[in-house]
Amino acid sequence: MNDIDAWVWWLVGAAALGIPLVVTAMPEFGMLAVGAVVAAIAAGLGFGTVVQVLAFLAVSVALIAVVRPIAARHSRQSPRLATGIDALKGRQALVLERVDGAGGRIKLAGETWSARALDPDRSYEPGAEVDVVEIEGATAIVI
Repeated sequence: MNDIDAWVWWLVGAAALGIPLVVTAMPEFGMLAVGAVVAAIAAGLGFGTVVQVLAFLAVSVALIAVVRPIAARHSRQSPRLATGIDALKGRQALVLERVDGAGGRIKLAGETWSARALDPDRSYEPGAEVDVVEIEGATAIVI
């Protein structure tokens, strides 16, 4: 065991920390792995065990203290670019077949969609422009 350099052990530790990172998707393991790589660099440069452990601790704690709150804040934010059906809400559509509370057809974003009026007592004739307020399955709810 003594004939293997300390930097190799730090890299083995970094790889070992990378396994639970991939399996559990917990970024903290990645931050600890980066700390182990920094400690391996310190060992490779000839620093002693105390400096290696301090480098590992300092980098790991700094990453967890700084990067983790930033990542958590970003994960709670909704995406800025609406995609899928969220991108269709609020868009205008052209009525192709009469739309009422029972159904009808509209042209929305270049595609033909089934549609239903939000107000069941209201109807829209072909050629009218309507606003999409919701998408339920494959049906656009319009006003």
